[in-house]
Amino acid sequence: MPDISTTMIIVLCAAAAAAGWIDAVVGGGGLLLLPALMLGLPADVPLTHALGTNKAVAIVGTTGAAVTYARKAPVDVRIATRIGLAAMAGAAGGAVLAGVFSKDTMRPVIMVVLLLVAAFVIFRPGFGSAPATGPVSRRRIVAAIGLAGLGIGFYDGLIGPGTGTFLVLALTALLHLDLVTASATAKIVNVGTNAGALAVFASKGEVMWQLAGLMAVFNLIGGMAGARMALKKGSGFVRVVLLTVVSALVVKLGLEQWG
Repeated sequence: MPDISTTMIIVLCAAAAAAGWIDAVVGGGGLLLLPALMLGLPADVPLTHALGTNKAVAIVGTTGAAVTYARKAPVDVRIATRIGLAAMAGAAGGAVLAGVFSKDTMRPVIMVVLLLVAAFVIFRPGFGSAPATGPVSRRRIVAAIGLAGLGIGFYDGLIGPGTGTFLVLALTALLHLDLVTASATAKIVNVGTNAGALAVFASKGEVMWQLAGLMAVFNLIGGMAGARMALKKGSGFVRVVLLTVVSALVVKLGLEQWG
C-alpha cells in the first residue's frame, strides 16, 4: 500500500461508505469514490491504479447491495444474470481499450445524455413509479442484454462515471420496471461490469489490494444501508436521489471539461 496518512485513510473509508450508499440507491457511487482516490493517493501513483482499486472496492459494495435487494425486491435473477454476464464481457472490453479514446471528447456527449435523462425524469413524473404488469417479452430482454449489458458495460470499463445511473434508467425503460426493482436489478448487473473491468486491471497489477480491502468494508456497509433505505422509502425516494446524482454528475463533468 502506498504511503498514505491515517487521516487520509479515514477520509477514503468515509468516501467509500458514502459511495456505497449512493450506488445502492440509484447508482453513481463512482462519482464520489474515484475522485476521492485520485485526490487521496500520492501524486506518483498512476491513474490506472486508482481505477483498478476503485473497481476492487466497488464490487464488494454492489455485491452486498445486490444480495440485500434480491432478498426483498421482486427481482428476476435469471434475467439480471444474463444481462450481468453480457455486462462483464462489455466491461472487460472497455477496460482493455481504456485510454484509447479521449475523455475530453466523450465528456460533452455524456453531459448531453445526462441532461436529456434529467429532463425526461422531471417531465415524466410517472416514470418508474409502477411495477411491471406482466412477463417481459423476449425482444425486450434481448434489447436489455445489448444496451444495458454490452453497451453500458463497455462504457463502465472504458470511462465509468454514472454507470449505475445509466443502468437504472435503461432497465426501467426497457423492462418496464419500477425504480426500486430497476435499482435492484442494476446492482446485479453492476457486479458483472465491476468484475469484468477488475479482472483486466488485476491482471496488469493495477490494484492496491490492501487499501482496497479496507475501503471495501466501508463500501459494503454503505451499500447494504442504501439498499435497505431504497426498499423502505420506495420509488419516490429513488427518483429524488436519481435527479440529485444526475445533476451532480453533470456539474462534475462540466468542471472537468471547462473548469
